Amino acid sequence: MTTERGTADVDEAGPVRVMVVDDHPMWRDAVARDLGEAGFDVVATAGDGQQAVRRARAVRPDVLVLDLNLPGKPGAEVCRELVGPDSGLRVLVLSASGEHADVLEAVKAGATGYLVKSAGPEELLDAVRRTALGDPVFTPGLAGLVLGEYRRLAAGPAPAAEDGPEVPKLTARETEVLRLVAKGLSYKQIAERLVISHRTVQNHVQNTLGKLQLHNRVELVRYAIERGLDD
Repeated sequence: MTTERGTADVDEAGPVRVMVVDDHPMWRDAVARDLGEAGFDVVATAGDGQQAVRRARAVRPDVLVLDLNLPGKPGAEVCRELVGPDSGLRVLVLSASGEHADVLEAVKAGATGYLVKSAGPEELLDAVRRTALGDPVFTPGLAGLVLGEYRRLAAGPAPAAEDGPEVPKLTARETEVLRLVAKGLSYKQIAERLVISHRTVQNHVQNTLGKLQLHNRVELVRYAIERGLDD
């Protein structure tokens, strides 16, 4: 597969920095090669969970393409350790499993998207590009499952409020973006709907996560649904 170099750029920040984690060397090398040929900057690879955590912290990729079934430390745990509001890392799970439990565990651990390994090369490249932009990317049929889980969680008892300062107020635009995130729209769709740039949508989401002291999209959508913002 050959794609012109440069198509992986996001805005004008240069090629997306990607790290590939899989315990099968031939598969790992093939994915890394395809990404490199498509213009991504493959900064590292890893074959087990512990190695993945160490190398990701050292090279700080933009996107981690992560298998779930890893020796040493499961992929979901790798995701949990690396993803945070200040990490800037986005995780695209690339797994042989399409089991609902695996998908939901990965998303709850902080993964931005989930693709099964039966996806074609172009689908993978597009998924990595969109993940770098912060869009939730799922194999067809899985996005509805994840949104349904968001709603199920929101329907449950809310966590007990802790004593402390009041929750910071969101701006009107942040609330508007949050409402659309809760409806399941991608960042690209939100940008088109509000006639703003994709980067501006990302910034609003990151600011909202920081203000609310939330860690990932799962927590953000639950917060929005609990407050009826998806109506």
